[in-house]
Amino acid sequence: MSDTAKPPRTPWGTFPDVLIHAPESAVKQHHAYKAAKSGDGASAIALVNDTMSEQQNQRLAELLRGHTPTLVSAHAYEREGVNAIPEIFADELSKTLGWPVDEAVLQTNVVAHTGADGFSRLARQAEFSGAIQPGCDYVLVDDFVGMGGTLANLKGYIESQGGRVLAAVSLTGKPHSAKLALTPERLRELRMKHGTELENWWIGRFAHGFDALTESEARYLARTATADTIRDRIAAAEQA
Repeated sequence: MSDTAKPPRTPWGTFPDVLIHAPESAVKQHHAYKAAKSGDGASAIALVNDTMSEQQNQRLAELLRGHTPTLVSAHAYEREGVNAIPEIFADELSKTLGWPVDEAVLQTNVVAHTGADGFSRLARQAEFSGAIQPGCDYVLVDDFVGMGGTLANLKGYIESQGGRVLAAVSLTGKPHSAKLALTPERLRELRMKHGTELENWWIGRFAHGFDALTESEARYLARTATADTIRDRIAAAEQA
C-alpha cells in the first residue's frame, strides 16, 4: 500500500452478516476452482453454478425487499492472474435476482491474500477505482471472506464516493468471518489490550481507527501478545 493511497473505510452501523453460499471444501476442492481462480471464465461459471445457494439468494432478496441494488464484485488480482470467480458470481446472481451488475469498479493493486497469514492480509490493503453512482444502493460480491478487509475497503470506497452498501455475499468463507461489523465488546477488548498508542500508530499507517476494523481483524489483533509484535509483523509483511 502506498503512502499516498490509503483505502477509506466507513462506519459499520447495523451492517448485516455476509451471506456465505457454500463450505470451503465444496468450493476449493471443486475441479474447476484452480482454473477459475486463475481467470478462466468457463471454469468460474461451472464452479459458481455448482456451489451457489438458492436458499442464500432467497435470503438476500428478502433482506433487501423493496430495493434494486447494483451488484459489484471484488475483481482480485492473484499471482496466477485475475480471479474470475467474483465477477462471474455477480453475473449469476444478476440472472437469478434481476439486479444490475457494475463492472466499472476494479481492484487496482495486487494484494496476494490467497493463502496469506493474518498480518499479510492486514498489511496489504486492497485499493479500488471506478465510477460510483451517488445515492445508488450496492451489494458486494466476493468469492471468499476471510478477515473481511477487502470487503471493508470496497464498502469504504463505494460509500466515500456517495454510494450506499446494503449487504455482502461470498461464495465461501469461514463461518465466523460472516460477521464484518465490529462489536462494541470486541472493540473494547482490543483497546484495553493494546491501548491508545497502537491505535494512533494504526491511524497513521492505515488512515482509520480500530473502530473501522472488521470483527475478524480486531479479534486477530486482540489475540496478538503485544503491540510491538503487531507493528513488527505489519512492517515485515509490507516489505515482503
